[in-house]
Amino acid sequence: MPHIPINKSSEKRARTSLKREEINKSTKSRVRSSVKKFLVEESPEAKAEALRLASSQLDRAANKGVIHPNKANRTKSRLAKRMANATSQS
Repeated sequence: MPHIPINKSSEKRARTSLKREEINKSTKSRVRSSVKKFLVEESPEAKAEALRLASSQLDRAANKGVIHPNKANRTKSRLAKRMANATSQS
């Protein structure tokens, strides 16, 4: 059973939380997409650009509070490590 707001402030809070939920969903989706694009790229130049974009998206999500800053940094570190391994093997 969904929560039924009792007064005006709780009605507004319910509306606001639904809006924020949609915004947070799209932000998380954008982050996941940029990370996947990095993982799929083959050429070193495209991979470097994808890493830059993924890092930017992760930082934005962390600044907005959508994901934890430590998670953003951990993910960026892992992607950078993959980038280094890919360039050293080429």
